[in-house]
Order: sequence, then structure tokens, then C-alpha cells
Amino acid sequence: MWLLTDVLDLFGVALTPVTTLWTALGFGGVSLAVANLFRSRWWRKLIAAVSIPVFLAAAFCGINADFGAYRNLNDAIGVVPYKALQLHSERGEVVGGTDWRATAEAPAGDPPADSLAVPAHGEVGTVRIPATVSRFPAREAVVYLPPIALTANPPALPVLYALSGQPGAPADMFTAAGIAGAMDAFAAKHGGYAPIVVAPDQLGGPGRNPMCVDSRDYGNSATYLLTDVRNWARSHLRVSDDPAGWGVFGYSQGATCAVQFASARPDIFGSALASSSELGPTLGNEALTISTGFGGSKAAYERAQPAAQLKAHTPYADSVMVLGAGANDAKYSGFARRLYDEAKRAGVHAELLSSPGTAHDWKTVRYVLAHGFPAIAEQFGLGL
Repeated sequence: MWLLTDVLDLFGVALTPVTTLWTALGFGGVSLAVANLFRSRWWRKLIAAVSIPVFLAAAFCGINADFGAYRNLNDAIGVVPYKALQLHSERGEVVGGTDWRATAEAPAGDPPADSLAVPAHGEVGTVRIPATVSRFPAREAVVYLPPIALTANPPALPVLYALSGQPGAPADMFTAAGIAGAMDAFAAKHGGYAPIVVAPDQLGGPGRNPMCVDSRDYGNSATYLLTDVRNWARSHLRVSDDPAGWGVFGYSQGATCAVQFASARPDIFGSALASSSELGPTLGNEALTISTGFGGSKAAYERAQPAAQLKAHTPYADSVMVLGAGANDAKYSGFARRLYDEAKRAGVHAELLSSPGTAHDWKTVRYVLAHGFPAIAEQFGLGL
């Protein structure tokens, strides 16, 4: 573990002592079992053979308990637990030119007049968002509609993109991050009001990293998110036209995308909530990143960095960024601090969060969501 994480930095992230211990115990147990397969009696061979999957399962469960990724076996094997979302005509109209703050804001604790018609919980389902312009090979998205959006005449609502890490899938933001439960809890205190959450596929596959940019090698991920997904939301849902009513929440690679978009496109996104963001789009190697992601142009690569975009758009008129990382994750905590400082210098309303006792894991994501969303909600005009 020392060689793989501290010396070679094979995973690119810091591991907690708990994960390190369980990994070492798992390898140690399997090694002990393998050793007992040779020059031993038949019953020891049998016990050793049975022990190998037991040791692996124990280590996996211990690591998962620390990392907080999978709730059950279906999550572990990638089964999406949501059915297709049915978008009915009464909640499929676009309210053109509507300012969310002016027409749909609900003061905290003051439910709408027709509150009896507001369901207790929102609805989660999968949707196929066509890559009409980008031709990006996106997988199905997952969408959350808050309780107020399920009423007969819903108002125009804010939109929160939710972007998974890499490797990952859109459903991760619901199964591992628990964003639907968090939004339901918020809605319960605000008369059924919460943002519509759209979790699109910015990767195009669990092992791909298009870096949320347009490139020949990885496809037009940026155009898919900024054009295709946005157009779909505006044509299928009642959503705000105000940039302050659009935000991006992400983890790891998705967090990097969130910071990229909020810094480069304040005309579209007024806020970002980032858990464990990189400093900018990267494949872990600058030369590889430039050659495959930016067509060999170092200038394009440098322009795409959030630090450069923050300087280019200074001062920001009305933008919010909440940047967080695990307290045990020195690398990404350092990134969060640098991005926070750069955002503050650019005039962004920025907050910095540190998740106690966690590292680069889903526990950190849930902490950042719980403690960072109030600032995003205030930016949305949803109140506190």
C-alpha cells in the first residue's frame, strides 16, 4: 500500500487509514490462503480455497463501509434502480422568459396555497437526453423532480446539474451521494420547493474521461452538457431562464467540470458545488491532456483552466462557488483552497468546506452536499 499510494500514487487520491488497513488485510489474507494451497493436506487446501472469496468479500465490505459508495449488491454491479421518468404534458411546458425569483420563490416555512396537492416526496427516473448537436455517446441521464414540480401547474424551477466522478455513472449521484433524499428533506421544509436535479452522463462510459471539453479524441462532452442537456431541460421542464437559477454539483471529475462551467460560463451557471475538484481538466499527465484533449494546443489547455477563466471574467456579478474536500485528503484539500482563493479574488461569493475524518470518498460528497447546498439554495432564491 505504501508503494502503490505514497510512492507511485497509482490511484491519484489519498486513501484513509481504514481503507489502507482493509486493503492490506485483504491481500494478506489471500496470500496466506494461496500459500496453504501448496504442500498441505487436502482439508487445508479446501479451507484455503473457501477462504479466498471470504477474505476478498470482507475487505470489499470494509473498504465500502469507509468509502460509502454502494448501498447494496445492485449498486456494486451497476444496476440502475430507477424506472423511466414519465413526463406528462402538464409539467412539460416551458415558461419562456420567466424569472424564477420573481414568480416562484416560496419563503421558508410558507407552503403554497394548494399545498394539499403537493406530494411528500419528489420523483426520480431515467431519461434519454438526445445528443442532437454534440453527437456525444451519452448514457441515460437520471432526473429528480421535486414535489412542487409534480403538481398540476408547477412554477419555473431552478436546475441543478449533478455530475458523477470517473469512473462512474449518472445514477451514482442518487445511489451514493443521496441527492434525492437531500432534496426531499429540503423540500419538506420549503413547501415542496427544491431544484430540479439533472444528472447527465458527461463521461460516455464508466472508464472514459472527456474532461467536459470538446475534443476529437473523446467527443463533444462540453457541447452535450451546455447545449443538448440544457435544451432538453428547457423544452421538457418548467425551468428558470435566470443564470442564477442554474448550478452544477459534482464529485471529483464531475466537481472539476462544475468549477470549469461556473468559472467559464457565468452566463449559464450562477453557482457550483464541488466535492474534491482538480485544479482543472486533466488526465493526470499534462502532455497527454494537451495532445488528446486539446488537439495539441497548450494555449487552449491553459485557457480552459478555471484559474484563467476566473481572471478573464473578473469581476463576477452574481456567482457562488462552494468548494470542499475531505480533511484526510491533503492533495484535494489543497486544490480546494487554491480554487477558493482564486474565486474570491475574482469576486465570486465562495465558501470552503472540510469534511472531518474523510478523504476522497462519497462520505465527503454527502458532507459537502449537506453543508454546501444552503448557499446554492440561497443563490437559487429558494430561501433558507
